[in-house]
Amino acid sequence: MRLYLIASKPTDSVIFGFLPAAARLDLDVVLLTDQPEAHRRALADSRRLTRPGCMPGDAGHPAGAVPVSILTCDVWDSSELIATIGTLPTPDAIFSNSDRLQTQTALAAAYFGVPGKDWRAAVRAKNKSLMRRRLAEAGIEQVATTEIRADTEHPIRDVAYPVVLKPAEGVASEDVVLVSDPDDLQKRCAEIFARRPGETLIAEEFLPGQLHTFETLSDGVTTWVLGGFQTRLSPPPFFIEERLSWEAPMPGEGEDHVLRALAELGIAFGPCHTEYVLDTARGPALIEVNDRMIGDHCDFVLSDLLGIDLFELVLRVYLGESLPPRPPRPRDGGAHAVIDYVVADLAGTLATAPSPGPQMGMEPGVVLSYRPLRDIGDRIDLTHANRDYLGVISAIGADPAAVDLSVAVFRASACWQIAEEPDS
Repeated sequence: MRLYLIASKPTDSVIFGFLPAAARLDLDVVLLTDQPEAHRRALADSRRLTRPGCMPGDAGHPAGAVPVSILTCDVWDSSELIATIGTLPTPDAIFSNSDRLQTQTALAAAYFGVPGKDWRAAVRAKNKSLMRRRLAEAGIEQVATTEIRADTEHPIRDVAYPVVLKPAEGVASEDVVLVSDPDDLQKRCAEIFARRPGETLIAEEFLPGQLHTFETLSDGVTTWVLGGFQTRLSPPPFFIEERLSWEAPMPGEGEDHVLRALAELGIAFGPCHTEYVLDTARGPALIEVNDRMIGDHCDFVLSDLLGIDLFELVLRVYLGESLPPRPPRPRDGGAHAVIDYVVADLAGTLATAPSPGPQMGMEPGVVLSYRPLRDIGDRIDLTHANRDYLGVISAIGADPAAVDLSVAVFRASACWQIAEEPDS
């Protein structure tokens, strides 16, 4: 069977997750990308690294040894994507794990008659303004939102401050900032438009409460609620995800609300990663919907925690297979998980960092691994987003207290040092 995998920049989810899973399924894989050389380098570099997450990788299918044909294509243009696939052998599945490419992939899947997402739902998920409008019209939630473009007159005074300013189609907390008043809003807009000319921003009311994730997988008929994580954010005004802790059982009110919202948005196929806040006074409200697997190595940890290969399951869904009626639950001995990010706090050059891989000396029953996201010698420029991660600590164990202690001990014993550049 033949899989066309759509991607732009290389990601660990594709290199270490979906490509090895495709090899285990004995699929013929064609990777369509606008960055072919970057993917070839990533596959070559992957030979020196183990699979992310807590559990050992598949020695039979190391990432760098997975057979894959890489073709150059403007994957951002759905017409060119369809035309390119049309010159190739008939696909059995067309898949992307990029939330930026879900609409193009869905249109291609619909054209060739293979399983895929509804392109309209993909657009609603990606565009936060459309998402807010749809949910408001359905009476599911009301979140005050204002669109801002480069020619919008300032100051904007008809919003209740503080507000969260963000790109309408942003990712990874990039250019997401809490602003306190009209002057602050005008200043932040000017800064973001200088980096993102032509994009649309939104200013929406600040939603207080605890941030949660909600992970689902659907075959179009059966929807699995896999669980979720409680997320700790950096102090305002930025929104860097610093730590995710497995949450079971999930808040019932939150689950009911998110499922209603996803149904209204039309999201009913493949994996989906939703973020929402739960406030005791207001109740649950969505922050954003990412119509793909959870990222930043949480996908590997979730797979390890549940004791299944989520990457393979996702590909099976795209091949037209049905999910079993009930989702998996955490494996024996692994009822808790933590993903803890090491975040750069200053600019400079990364001088020291711990060795990657499984770590020894943890609490009994805890498996902990460290994965670098930046190499020693890399230049660090602060973005106040998830791009500032230096590395990720992943831990799984039966006892939450033992998992938390193991992570704390490792962080205290390890050393990340950034050498500041002297003032010129």
